[in-house]
Amino acid sequence: MCHPEILAPAGSMEALQAALRTGADAVYIGGKNYSARNSAENFSREELPQAAELCHKYGAKIYLAVNTLITDEESAGFCEYIKFTASIGVDAYIIQDWGVMHLIKKCVPDAVLHASTQMSVHTVEGARLLKEQGFSRIVPARELDRDAIEKICREDIETEIFVHGALCMSVSGQCYMSAMIGSRSANRGCCGQACRLPFSADNTPAHSLSLKDLSIIPQARELASIGVDSLKIEGRMKRPEYVASAVNELKASLEGLPPDMELLKGVFSRSGFTDGYYTGVRQDMFGIRKKEDVIAAPSFLPGIHKLCRNERQVHRVDFHAVVKPGTPLTVSASCGEVTVTVTDAPPQRAVNRPADIELLRTQLSRLGGTVFLCGDVTGDIDGTAAVSPGTLNRLRRELIEKLTNEIIRKNTPVYTITEYTPDPGSSAAHGRSPLPLRVFCRSREQADAAASAQALILPMELIDTDVIKAFGERLIVSPPRFISHEEMVISRLSELRELGAQRLMCHTPDSIAIGRKLGFRLHGSFSLNIMNSFGAEQMSALGLEDCVISPELKLSQINELHTILPIGAVVAGKLPVMLTRNCPIKDQTGCKRCRHHLTDRTGRSFPVICSGGYTEILNVDCLYMADRYSQMETLSFGEVMLADEDAAAVEDLLSGVRPNHTVTRGLFYRGV
Repeated sequence: MCHPEILAPAGSMEALQAALRTGADAVYIGGKNYSARNSAENFSREELPQAAELCHKYGAKIYLAVNTLITDEESAGFCEYIKFTASIGVDAYIIQDWGVMHLIKKCVPDAVLHASTQMSVHTVEGARLLKEQGFSRIVPARELDRDAIEKICREDIETEIFVHGALCMSVSGQCYMSAMIGSRSANRGCCGQACRLPFSADNTPAHSLSLKDLSIIPQARELASIGVDSLKIEGRMKRPEYVASAVNELKASLEGLPPDMELLKGVFSRSGFTDGYYTGVRQDMFGIRKKEDVIAAPSFLPGIHKLCRNERQVHRVDFHAVVKPGTPLTVSASCGEVTVTVTDAPPQRAVNRPADIELLRTQLSRLGGTVFLCGDVTGDIDGTAAVSPGTLNRLRRELIEKLTNEIIRKNTPVYTITEYTPDPGSSAAHGRSPLPLRVFCRSREQADAAASAQALILPMELIDTDVIKAFGERLIVSPPRFISHEEMVISRLSELRELGAQRLMCHTPDSIAIGRKLGFRLHGSFSLNIMNSFGAEQMSALGLEDCVISPELKLSQINELHTILPIGAVVAGKLPVMLTRNCPIKDQTGCKRCRHHLTDRTGRSFPVICSGGYTEILNVDCLYMADRYSQMETLSFGEVMLADEDAAAVEDLLSGVRPNHTVTRGLFYRGV
């Protein structure tokens, strides 16, 4: 069984100290920008070097979260930031954006890359693709069960699994609800946590999108046994006490001791904990923060403070001294492969008590308040020289300072930093008039009604020989947006390929990898979250023929994109604002009473569609941009996303007829 890394969150210097003092092997932090937890205190430019030094003093690693999507106009500032953080020696970058991956490689070719859970990797094939692209570690989607995690762990890439903390209702990276409702993008670090607000499946008071916090800390040793490399605690917005208690109980669990779950529950929980998706039993997962959850915390705090009050002694140091009259007083300290030495004036001959090994041990072992633990103390002593305790204390302090600096230097990676400056170039005029439309259909009836479209996108379960013959090369196969049964999906897509299907819609790295393996022509979905020119170029390098860009871009930003890859945008229909593995309606009412809608506190009704083992929650209003197609200068095509429209409604939507019900311009003008 491997001993996995304990990876703790830190949103402040106090939380960072708490993590290190209680036993974290690594810490992940964010700066003031480009971090998916912008609401956390985070680390200023002045604090980042201090944070890196503190981690490396302990022999711990520091990972920097730059896991937001960036725009072209932010690319120059982002590159400068990456070069700065590489110069202070962060150990790895946690990223979501394909364009960010491209920029980091250009700025720091030997940087270590970790794929954030926001990249939505669910499968072995997806893990292999990211390994091929230069990632050394992936954080798979939190919605995977034990068997899926174990299969990924067998691959030649590190795996990092969330074991404790807040659990999003939506698959990470696939939530657009906060953005669509209030222009606060989760993918840009500004999630408004709309899922924690009241939602109901039957108009009775409920919080149908709010999950309990996750905790599989009791299963830590099992996770270690299946090969998980890093056990991750969520919580960069949490207090130091939360961090300290979670690290301490996770450490205990790894050592075979029962973790104190009541303590963890008292520090922070939402109606207790859930084991999430790990066991495959998705029951009793919903909960909110209640009054009794809040009032429990103070009683636990004094004990937690004791855990992180003092420096943790993590390095054994051995001392050796040369104490002889006429010879410079010399004391050396060795810690692993690091040895430092200090000298002083030769000692005088003793008049009363000469220096002996006990005096050396007494004075040199006083290492409280440091990260060092005294090991062996030896000496070359002739028994005639006198050394004062004050002199030995001073030399010990000098030694510890030098040793600390050397350990920090030894643990700080050194990177190659280039002079690269990003140049997105001028916008590429791919625009066409009239704008060709591709239609995502949820039934054969819709597909027949949309037969005049440039392309038809159908879920793979609706496709058979007749469909392939009817639509030919215009057919684009859509695999599940969340792949929970990889072998089954590969088998089914292989059958469709043999039947003549040629094109595949790629929603995640998983479907890109599978599509490449099976020889499909590849098209990128909005789910890939391509927000900048550099990300689009990466899609082209992966073999995609075109890609739908992020629905969170403003029209003006879309028109500034510069890429050889033809791009499209969702221009009509109801966009999925949340992708979930746990059905909120099933939990509240059961499937038999399902009305296929969730109602929020304002009375707005969100359509809910179940398929392929997952649920999509659609936007309330229908996106309508048909009268603005002429403004879309760089688009090669538009995508229409259908919900439950009948044939007549489909024909109207494609012909540009404005729907009778409420419409939205999405984020084309207001942005995020």
